Amino acid sequence: MVLTHTTNHTYSHPFPTVTLAFFLRYCSPQLNPFASHVLSTDTIESRVDPVTGRLHTTRIHLKKSRLPPAVMKLLPSSLTGGTSDKASYILETSVVDMREGWMQTESRNLNFVGVLSVVERQLYTVPKNKPAVENTEVETKVVFRSRLGDRIRDRLGQAQAQAEAAANDGGGGFFARLGARGVQRSIETLASTKTQDQLGKSREGMRIILERLRQTGIMGVLELRKMASQRSSEAVPH
Repeated sequence: MVLTHTTNHTYSHPFPTVTLAFFLRYCSPQLNPFASHVLSTDTIESRVDPVTGRLHTTRIHLKKSRLPPAVMKLLPSSLTGGTSDKASYILETSVVDMREGWMQTESRNLNFVGVLSVVERQLYTVPKNKPAVENTEVETKVVFRSRLGDRIRDRLGQAQAQAEAAANDGGGGFFARLGARGVQRSIETLASTKTQDQLGKSREGMRIILERLRQTGIMGVLELRKMASQRSSEAVPH
């Protein structure tokens, strides 16, 4: 089963500033308070295509678990380890074309993919009917897919899967009532609801960075990032 969620948003900032804010959005909780769930960020590759002039970047983010608590409660402890306090790796790829005025990004989880796969794709563009120096439009499409029901059917068979699920659910029968396909739908719907809230926070974080860039410029933002990094280093016991 697959569930897709699409939204559109317009930033009242020029395209170069918005693309810069995208790459800075996880650099420091002091810069973006909505990024406190991001534990680390590493750049795997960054290159400019000599023919097209496009910037290709691959990064990996370590974040606190993206599985909503309500989803964790649906799953047997054999899949979750008995705790919702998990971290997950997110693979992010992006392509920026400054000359044509667009950026494509994709983020996908590398953990829990057997339970829930979340793929977020974004397209940032310079508006065709608005002043390019003032606005940047972004379309976000998030695709959710749960394979848990398939795994239950394949390994145990439908009847045995429901019995196993009922036992893990304290004999309650939530899994038994829904069946494998119902579990898939429930996980995807719960994840979609959580993601809509996260998208709002993500936009607010971008807005804060964009305002900082507008007020202090790139040098001011980089200086703030440097100071935050120094404070974090000093806080680590040696």
